[in-house]
Amino acid sequence: MSFTLQEPPINIGDAISMKSFEMIHKEAVEYEGFARFDANERALVERLIHTTTCFEQVIDNIYFSDNSMLKLKDLLERKAKLIVDTNMIRSGLSQFYLDKYENEVICYVNEPEVFEMAKNNETTRSYAAVELAIERFKDEPMVLACGNAPTYIYAAINTLIRLNVNLENVILLLFPVGFVNVVESKEYGRKFMEHFGCEGIILEGRYGASTMVVASLHAAYRLIKDYDSEFGKYNGK
Repeated sequence: MSFTLQEPPINIGDAISMKSFEMIHKEAVEYEGFARFDANERALVERLIHTTTCFEQVIDNIYFSDNSMLKLKDLLERKAKLIVDTNMIRSGLSQFYLDKYENEVICYVNEPEVFEMAKNNETTRSYAAVELAIERFKDEPMVLACGNAPTYIYAAINTLIRLNVNLENVILLLFPVGFVNVVESKEYGRKFMEHFGCEGIILEGRYGASTMVVASLHAAYRLIKDYDSEFGKYNGK
């Protein structure tokens, strides 16, 4: 059997990205549920599909509150703290965007104080970490972003209520993945948002991931401004 060396048909980063989104949009419009999204929401949905290659999982299960995309962009531009449940999110986020908009990523899961809080209060570290973060930054704009630990959602909501935080300064991005507490935590998040008028985005059901939080934030950053680079349009990497 012979073997012939080959090169990629498309070998330029910007061209690959553009081709990917052309293919995504062409296929996404065939799904009935895609028509319900506005332009900003479509940009985020298409980036989630780009990250996962999952059309139905995203289109059928993504929930946007009425003004979530506008609120997300507004908070990012107002130097919001990005309070996250895993350092994987921190690692995936573009340092260019974080520096440009002065968004500090806060993840306290490995702090000694959090270990002690979790032990004393018999909670997960994710619960204690978000509780501590909200207590410290309750008077500042906050993006509360969860991609892994559903206990984060309970802690975030309960702490926001306990401290009477101004929800005009808050948005929830809820994308935990798994089996235990995952569906229930997202349902709790949606009930909270609808009852208190808090903005947020949820991928309902079991599906989710930290990478989807990263993709959502990069989509929002690009909607604020789509930067050019020497290689073409900046893609958030």
